[in-house]
Amino acid sequence: MAKPVHSMIRVLDEERSRAYYARAFGLELAERVGFDGFALVYLRHPSSPFELELTVNFDRTEPYDLGNGYGHLAVVVDDVDAEHARFTREGLPATPVKDFQHQGKTLARFFFATDPDGYKIEVIQKGGRFG
Repeated sequence: MAKPVHSMIRVLDEERSRAYYARAFGLELAERVGFDGFALVYLRHPSSPFELELTVNFDRTEPYDLGNGYGHLAVVVDDVDAEHARFTREGLPATPVKDFQHQGKTLARFFFATDPDGYKIEVIQKGGRFG
């Protein structure tokens, strides 16, 4: 059986991205592997083995075009309203909290954060199908 281990995104500025993911989601450096011309930076939250891989191409000077095919990463939090308030206080970009309903029942409460490279991260209230 397959076990998801990481998701990769390309970032322009390693330090800016590492600082964002640490501040926004508590992701810590798990490993950094440097090569000629690029580096693979693995970030992980202490509560999970799943990693976010940042690929940094050293010769890249222009932001990446995210195109129209990228979806989003998702994280679960205990209190989405408190997290949204923290993002607002700290000046981290975030959409308003949304109640996602189906047939009159709330399926999820969430907001989207945006990292320095324009990637979207869904921040979901813990509960329901999100444990």
